[in-house]
Amino acid sequence: MLAQNIMKLLQKYGVNFLNGLGTTLLLALISVSIGCVIGALVAILRLGKSKVLRAIAAVYTEVIRDTPLLLQLYFFYFLLPDILPALKLSKFACITIALVINSGAYMSEVFRSGIQSIDRGQTEAARSLGLSARQTMMRIILPQAFKNVLPAMCNEFVTIIKETSILGMVGIVELMFRAQSIAKQTYIFLEPYVIAAIMYFIIVFPLSKIIAAVERRM
Repeated sequence: MLAQNIMKLLQKYGVNFLNGLGTTLLLALISVSIGCVIGALVAILRLGKSKVLRAIAAVYTEVIRDTPLLLQLYFFYFLLPDILPALKLSKFACITIALVINSGAYMSEVFRSGIQSIDRGQTEAARSLGLSARQTMMRIILPQAFKNVLPAMCNEFVTIIKETSILGMVGIVELMFRAQSIAKQTYIFLEPYVIAAIMYFIIVFPLSKIIAAVERRM
């Protein structure tokens, strides 16, 4: 009976599930891509000489990392349209910004660890050759740090994929929201979630294995 209902739902609502999965993957890709850029910049600020910039970067990182993602989603969902009414931000844009900022905070700590893992002698050697602090960071330190944090970046992508399952609470039509909607329409309450779970597993499990293989090789 379970298998029959799943097949019927896939035949009728398969496109809906795929659209929801597409939204999930798109949000995760945007969040991690931009979050890595923000994370690298924040990590550089936290390791810089300016006490003010270090304090600002530290506050940003700690506030985001120490508060629930759902609370952050509500905060940006309701606050941004009031602060920036002229931009007429859609709810998708507000939620994307929230995810980007969340990912940036976590990636900043990843990049900070990656930068600190590079031997200090390389910085001293680069400076002795006449490179500025900025050139040393951009040409010597960051490329090596990026290689070191690549597995962690991939893990963040996997984490965001799973965390998007709460976005239905703010009206974003991702995979979990699709499953909930189909369950309400059909009065079949188990099978849509089974399908969603299978789709999450099909995406996340291979990615996790690939990340583990990359970590072993590195």
